[in-house]
Amino acid sequence: MLVETHAHLCFDKFDPDREEVIQRAMDIGVKKIINIATDLENAKQCIALAEAHEGLYATVGIHPTDGMKLTEPALVELKELASHQKVVAIGEIGMDFYWDTCPVDVQEFAFRQQIRLASELEMPLVIHNREAGRVILDILKSEGVENLQGVFHCFSETVEIAREVLDMGLHISFTGNLTFKKSTLSEVAKMIPADRLLLETDCPFLSPEPKRGRRNEPAHIVHIAQKLAELKGVSYDQIAEITTRNALSLFRL
Repeated sequence: MLVETHAHLCFDKFDPDREEVIQRAMDIGVKKIINIATDLENAKQCIALAEAHEGLYATVGIHPTDGMKLTEPALVELKELASHQKVVAIGEIGMDFYWDTCPVDVQEFAFRQQIRLASELEMPLVIHNREAGRVILDILKSEGVENLQGVFHCFSETVEIAREVLDMGLHISFTGNLTFKKSTLSEVAKMIPADRLLLETDCPFLSPEPKRGRRNEPAHIVHIAQKLAELKGVSYDQIAEITTRNALSLFRL
């Protein structure tokens, strides 16, 4: 069994064949999929899709590039949505210095508010980081949430940043970025303890080799698992077992 911990199946890229995409994943052994929210409306869509499928789950949260949407009423509604039995984390939240769509101070305010919500609800975080790893770690430390669990998704930082993430007790996951021919992430992946690794695709983005250039989907997670197994010097079945155990534990599935 595999667990896909970061998908965006409610995005319009999947409108033509969403049910077929889910079935393809299930057919190859991806028995649980976590749909990640990017704002309130998307969170409701993720919850509705999870209600319709036994193996699907959802998160609730406002993406850093949409930080201006985190009003006081929105925060109250996020808390209400988080109580749904199929919601397993707060995310994706964080900081993004790549896209110039939301002021940094607004992003930080939204990030801190949602960290505090996760802490209050004792739920894990799904952390988005785009060229902001150092700032994100400083914010997490300043919020005093050493016991809060979560994952740095789509990891693309240095070994040094990875060590700090691990020191905070957080998990790390790679997407298709790990499989790219010019990827610089192999050494990072090799040093991460197996019990801190998760699998994700971040679909419809970042298709792994040999699917690069096409729409990504949960079934493609097998290629990321194969690459991790190669880098860690273990079998595919071992990576599947370890990452599944990690996901089941972190998200209480």
